[in-house]
Amino acid sequence: MRGGRGSFGCIRGAGAGGVAEAGGMRLDNGDGLGGSGAADGGVPGGAGPGGGEGFRHQVKDAVTPRSAVLLLGVLALGVLFITSYAGAFHSPKPKDVPVGVVAPAQVRGKLVDGLNGLPGSPLSARATASRDAAVDRIRDRRLDGALVVGPRGSTDLLLVASGGGQSLSDAVRKVVTAAERAQGRDVRTVDVAPADPEDTRGLSSFYLVVGWCVGGYLCAAILAVSYGARPADTRRAVIRLGVLVLYAIALGVLGAVVIGPVLGALPGSVLGLAALGALVVCAAGATTFAFQAMLGILGIGMTVLVIVIAGNPSAGGAYPYPLLPPFWREIGPALIPGAGTWTARSIAYFDGRAMTGPLLVIAAWTVGGAVLTLVFARIHKSDARRLV
Repeated sequence: MRGGRGSFGCIRGAGAGGVAEAGGMRLDNGDGLGGSGAADGGVPGGAGPGGGEGFRHQVKDAVTPRSAVLLLGVLALGVLFITSYAGAFHSPKPKDVPVGVVAPAQVRGKLVDGLNGLPGSPLSARATASRDAAVDRIRDRRLDGALVVGPRGSTDLLLVASGGGQSLSDAVRKVVTAAERAQGRDVRTVDVAPADPEDTRGLSSFYLVVGWCVGGYLCAAILAVSYGARPADTRRAVIRLGVLVLYAIALGVLGAVVIGPVLGALPGSVLGLAALGALVVCAAGATTFAFQAMLGILGIGMTVLVIVIAGNPSAGGAYPYPLLPPFWREIGPALIPGAGTWTARSIAYFDGRAMTGPLLVIAAWTVGGAVLTLVFARIHKSDARRLV
């Protein structure tokens, strides 16, 4: 029927919105929406009245209260990182650097008093019997330098050990040279434990230990969070500690091989460095396990605080202990990076001397971390049983 078709042909476009055109006129289907397709003023996504509530809901859904607390913790860690590194490194000054004085008896006391009386107390001078005794004490790491004054002539001898840190030996040289020039005397420097030419500024040992520490806490963090932030039971904790030991041996050996035979950046016993590396990795990993067992996911932040934020700037790597401000100088020897860096330098440049104390520190972190991990694993297991 042509007429029937024509009667409906002028009506087109009626869709889900209920709007059609009939002979050029817009028709509403009676729902009162006028084809807007939105009950909130025509703005998609609820941006009209009530849209703010929808946005707040989306924010809460994306950032939970727990995440907000963690973000505040990360913010605090960032501020502490800046404070610690800038505080330790922004203005290094020598303070009470132990140096020996070898001189004729008639002038020895005056020289010692003069060096100890320098402005700012950069040196802690003490009389030493002979040049050989001074060399032995430097190699035992009880002295960082020694001034040997001859009975004749106007040139004295300064003994240093750049293997213990180039920045420290430079500081000793600068202070002693200035003091000697004030007395009209010259100084000739002899390095009795020199850093390797490939070990720029004596920093290779520090970088090596930092790498071991990072590897240790990353290994522990991955093992711990793979099945939850806390060990479920003692068995799982023991297995994780066992895996950590195997990983530590591997990373210790690889680090020693890379820093020594491959790069030639650090001399000394490869076996000794590998053993040190295994111990450092175990210490960092066990400490991470312990913090996670006690604090859950917050334990990772605590590990970063202790090892990275507090430990690295105070390790004596870039600036040995006598150049650091008091706080960092005091905590450095008691933390894993500091004890590890000292021991690595002893192995490389001082024939393995003066290592007992630092090794005990690293061992204490290892054993303490492992024990706390097992203790808290048992506690969590007991708590879980009581809840069943």
